[in-house]
Amino acid sequence: MPDAQSPMPKTQLLLYLIPIIGFFPSLWTLYRRHGSREQLAISRLSITLALTWLLGYSLLATGAATSDFFTIRLFILNSFLTSGYFLVSVWLIFRVVQGKSGRLPGFTTLAERVVGKYLS
Repeated sequence: MPDAQSPMPKTQLLLYLIPIIGFFPSLWTLYRRHGSREQLAISRLSITLALTWLLGYSLLATGAATSDFFTIRLFILNSFLTSGYFLVSVWLIFRVVQGKSGRLPGFTTLAERVVGKYLS
């Protein structure tokens, strides 16, 4: 691959990995089924991370709103979940910038199995 084409896919990969915002270009890439194998894999991973975070966030927020005793604990867990999502996304961005693989052992296989089944 020539050097002139190399920066564009890396820039797109970084866009896909931005927390929350990267969900939408990732979804668009998978919907169109257009991109390299690496772009599709990172898109599936980004969507899986975002949907997992959203599900956990909404469940913990609902639990905190309905509970009297565990409210503070659930809000703390919610903040840990959100911080973890952002830290994992930043860590993946650094790995892509360094030229390393953007794979997570558990989430990549889940993403390929679930998201790949419906969108790819």
